[in-house]
Amino acid sequence: MPVSERIAQMKPFMVMEVLEKAQRMEREGASVVHLEIGEPDFDTPASIKRAACAALDDGHTHYTHSLGIRELREAISDDYRQRYGVEVDPGRIIITQGTSPAMFVLFSAILRQGQEVIASNPCYACYHNFIRFAGGEVNPVPVTEQDGWQYRVSAVREAVSDRTRALLINSPANPTGTLLSSERMKALAELADEKGLHLVSDEIYHGLVYEGREHSVLEFSDDAFVFNGFSKLYAMTGWRLGYLIAPESFVRPLQIACQNFFISANSMAQWAGVAALREAGEDVEHMKAVYDDRRRYMLSRLEGMGLSIPNPPTGAFYILVDFRKYAERFDGSSLKLAYDILEKAAIGVTPGVDFGPGAEGYIRFSYANSLENIREGMDRLERYLKEF
Repeated sequence: MPVSERIAQMKPFMVMEVLEKAQRMEREGASVVHLEIGEPDFDTPASIKRAACAALDDGHTHYTHSLGIRELREAISDDYRQRYGVEVDPGRIIITQGTSPAMFVLFSAILRQGQEVIASNPCYACYHNFIRFAGGEVNPVPVTEQDGWQYRVSAVREAVSDRTRALLINSPANPTGTLLSSERMKALAELADEKGLHLVSDEIYHGLVYEGREHSVLEFSDDAFVFNGFSKLYAMTGWRLGYLIAPESFVRPLQIACQNFFISANSMAQWAGVAALREAGEDVEHMKAVYDDRRRYMLSRLEGMGLSIPNPPTGAFYILVDFRKYAERFDGSSLKLAYDILEKAAIGVTPGVDFGPGAEGYIRFSYANSLENIREGMDRLERYLKEF
């Protein structure tokens, strides 16, 4: 029997395809430098692990409230007040098993069949699949390296149609590592309000900013939706802990969806999240300083190889680099180029096309790896390009 059309039309997550091939190579004895995956290489801070163990010992091993434990929602509310000066009622916060389930329930709640979400091109690869699975379509608005990978408000305005339901922003962004300026974010919030669009902001890389300051969309709109979580900033990818901030009128429908699909987020992980927000500040600052050292080193090495990076990233842990002149040998395919780099240089990298046609011919590098491994990866890349 054939699979459903929803699943059949879903595209693979190419970074995982590259990673899995790299892992096969490693099982066969190869030594691969992983610069493809966007996962912190740090261990989860000790205070967070202690809180999880204490929760286990204290018997917090049962279902929680479907919105999440009150203590964690209050800690998130406090965090947004301290970082952005915005008041978020804990009753508007829904705790989820990572940010992906938050995307699943939100797009399912706001989209009807055939309605559109405006998203940047390029953007995080999985947005398209979440939106399509919910019956929607992505309306891609190109953003360019020369423009700092930022939306042009005029281009977004031109993209709005009768089918447009929402505008999606991501700052700091994956795959570019760049930030939306406060001026453009404010202008986009005003445009969404003018056109009656839902404004959706993915803020998962907040806190990982090395130059300038990130802004929450809630500074400019009380009616926006926000995705966030603990995976990136607190090195908690395996804990699967995220959250969704929603306008009050949407909380109950989203809660019902969470009750049916997920029941509740992991109890021990939620108590660990409280500790992350309350106790792990010094650990975060240390990790951020290390990421910044790696960022600066990788930028200097890439530029030293003659690779152009007009707008260096200032957030997240990615650098998106123009490799189009090298991809020409592979009919312009960044995927074929990424596999060639993996096979010949034993470096895992992410093909830009994973993030949309606007990044075809580009390669994304992650510096969520040790400086020692990054140095080795850059040495291998330099040799590869010289031989190319």
